[in-house]
Amino acid sequence: MNQISESSKGRKRLREEEEEVIGTETSDTDPTPSLEESLTFSDTLVALRIIRAQFPHIDKVSIQPFILRSQLYSCVKDRTQVDRELESLRREKLLRVFKLNTGQDDHAIMFLDDYMSQIERVVKRMKEKKQSGLEVFEWFRTHVIDVKLEPSIDHQELCGLLSHGGKLKDEQISLLINAGLLDYCENTFMLHVNEQNQVNLGVVEAEVSKSGLSDIGGRNDLLGAVVDDISKVEFVALSEGSNETRQLIDPNMYWFAVPNIGSVLKGLSQGRKELLSLLNRRRYKEMMLANLEKKRLRLSTLDIRFHLRDLIGSGHLKTVNTPTGLIVRVSKD
Repeated sequence: MNQISESSKGRKRLREEEEEVIGTETSDTDPTPSLEESLTFSDTLVALRIIRAQFPHIDKVSIQPFILRSQLYSCVKDRTQVDRELESLRREKLLRVFKLNTGQDDHAIMFLDDYMSQIERVVKRMKEKKQSGLEVFEWFRTHVIDVKLEPSIDHQELCGLLSHGGKLKDEQISLLINAGLLDYCENTFMLHVNEQNQVNLGVVEAEVSKSGLSDIGGRNDLLGAVVDDISKVEFVALSEGSNETRQLIDPNMYWFAVPNIGSVLKGLSQGRKELLSLLNRRRYKEMMLANLEKKRLRLSTLDIRFHLRDLIGSGHLKTVNTPTGLIVRVSKD
């Protein structure tokens, strides 16, 4: 019995030591205001500038500051206002919105000046490698970025816009993709099969409508591609009423992307899990915000404030006012 008790105490000490590693406090010399002092705003642009200023410095990764849409939702309570003001700022060419390849409905916002600086870094690196065909980057900046404000573009339109700069070669499109400026559209669809082993196209159409494609023509093209792909489903042994998740890559459609963001996205996913795990191990699944924001995560290059805003805005965490300050608590499912 004593051995079991000692073993239990040992495991408890191990968890506490692990939390100490995860919970290493950041420096008290951090000049930025605490999250509790800058958690909510009434204006989307003000929120964008504050969150941008608090973007963490990431060693060995050349990335300009970006803001997640979920972070805006955490500090501007009216989501309709956020979406409306983001659309206005996008049309004014002050910023761009990017669909992130995280497997979730994540969108990043980057000020246009920062995005242009990010492109310039990529071009500079390629010039050092004496890469050919680099004029396509200037065409991309002048004839594509300045004209196409939506987060996606189809292949034909992309080629048409780039051709305003000069004679376009296929390998130059590949150059843009390899540089991280374009990414093939990937969409995941849940297919529902009825008793006759037929796919409910209404469900598919609803999924396509959530794909993020901005124009009706693009959505219709994608729907057609999905329906063509669905023709293969009847050869798959599916039980009645079952669901199957299928991922379709559309080779004729691209997302605009942020170069060098891949490694940061890995940390984004891991940091979310680590922070939720830290709070879930607490007795009441909560912690004072003032104490929590001093912690340092092990698995993410992004700081804990970045993740706190993200998880609060996405609804995974919530804040509760108390006489001693704000508490961060895991939201119940």
